[in-house]
Amino acid sequence: MIDFFINNAWAAPAQQPGFASFLPLIILVIIFYFILIRPQIKQAKQHKQLVASLTKGDEIATNGGLLGKIKEVGDNFIIVEISKETEVRIQKQSVSIIYPKGTLKTL
Repeated sequence: MIDFFINNAWAAPAQQPGFASFLPLIILVIIFYFILIRPQIKQAKQHKQLVASLTKGDEIATNGGLLGKIKEVGDNFIIVEISKETEVRIQKQSVSIIYPKGTLKTL
């Protein structure tokens, strides 16, 4: 008689772990790759090419905000003239942009 008013609670059948249970995790990894990882790798590659292409006479800006003209290029460091008779030695990796020739004269 009690079965008439209250239904029996039966356990759900056990499901086998498979590809469908890992699908949301795989999709999340793919989204992270295309939104975060891939652009960062592309940007690092461009910066590496920029640093490799530094030559004497290039007008540059550093991450710290220094503007100057390259006087000497070494393996890891460059000497930059930031004003007349003022030279500083900085790491190549700190260069953020190369300006077109003559830009520093207009500033």
